[in-house]
Amino acid sequence: MKKEDQSRFLFGISLTDRPIWQQFLICSSGFFFGYLVNGVCEEYVYNRLKFSYGWYFTFVQGFVYLVLIYLQGFTTKQMVNPWKTYVKLSAVLMGSHGLTKGSLAYLNYPAQIMFKSTKVLPVMVMGAFIPGLRRKYPIHEYISAILLVIGLILFTLADANTSPNFSVIGVVMIVGALVMDSFLGNLQEAIFTMNPETTQMEMLFCSTVVGLPFLLPPMILTGELFKAWSSCYEHPYVYGVLVFEAMATFVGQVSVLSLIAIFGAATTAMITTARKAVTLLLSYLIFTKPLTEQHGSGLLLIAMGIVLKLVPDSKPQNRASLTDSTNRNGKARLEEMKKRKEDGQVIEDEEKRPLV
Repeated sequence: MKKEDQSRFLFGISLTDRPIWQQFLICSSGFFFGYLVNGVCEEYVYNRLKFSYGWYFTFVQGFVYLVLIYLQGFTTKQMVNPWKTYVKLSAVLMGSHGLTKGSLAYLNYPAQIMFKSTKVLPVMVMGAFIPGLRRKYPIHEYISAILLVIGLILFTLADANTSPNFSVIGVVMIVGALVMDSFLGNLQEAIFTMNPETTQMEMLFCSTVVGLPFLLPPMILTGELFKAWSSCYEHPYVYGVLVFEAMATFVGQVSVLSLIAIFGAATTAMITTARKAVTLLLSYLIFTKPLTEQHGSGLLLIAMGIVLKLVPDSKPQNRASLTDSTNRNGKARLEEMKKRKEDGQVIEDEEKRPLV
């Protein structure tokens, strides 16, 4: 868990002066609310209305974000990082969003949820290579992530047997989104770490502005821009659903950035996994889909992985105390060396004095 170097607020609520559990509860509540609404809306638009235009919908969502950020009072004068800081981040952000939404044309929502939930493992692995982070995790957290992955694979295989909306193209798209997600959270954490003055609004604003042009090539090359425009023109109520979804996702996105800034990318990935499990169950309950024993086994392993992640790790505390004692010993040694040096200098000076 990271220590906060900068005063942070979430929609006017101060996080800095609160106990760590309250910070966690507030950020997680905003995240769960935003993305549960997002999940229901995506299921409705993609699987019920059959509007499978992931790149275009991400493009529309970006403009809704910019309006909401403007209403929050953010301006470019408040930026503390140069624009170039957000180029890589924006590319992987928009690529992840576009591939994730586009994969729903080939995967049903629970299958996509399961694949996305495995991102905690690549996020942990990639955290060891991102400059400015070089994260290392205790062994039980890796075991937790592996349990999650196995459970999600079991669930996905069961879902492939009970759902017709499952294809190799969708799997390739969602795997591509996972690769980008492994960079995304770690890059965001690295920016917060290297410049603690960075706010959530700045990161979301800059990554959206820089990232929107990245969406144009895939939309134009695939012809999705014109197809989506004509389909939404014939059914304008879809825009209402998209705007409502984007507003809810905005709350979730700012909450996620708060979690990354305070708790780090890997812990945030675990929280998003828990959210996906809740969204998954809601998907089956709301849209009345069949659950099998294999689904239950997969969910059980997922729960075991989450519980194992919540087990407190005593090693960091030992390291902290060891570091403190080492620092104290080091200071004592330095003081002793200084005294010895001074004594030696005095003796040396006395030896050099002429005998009178």
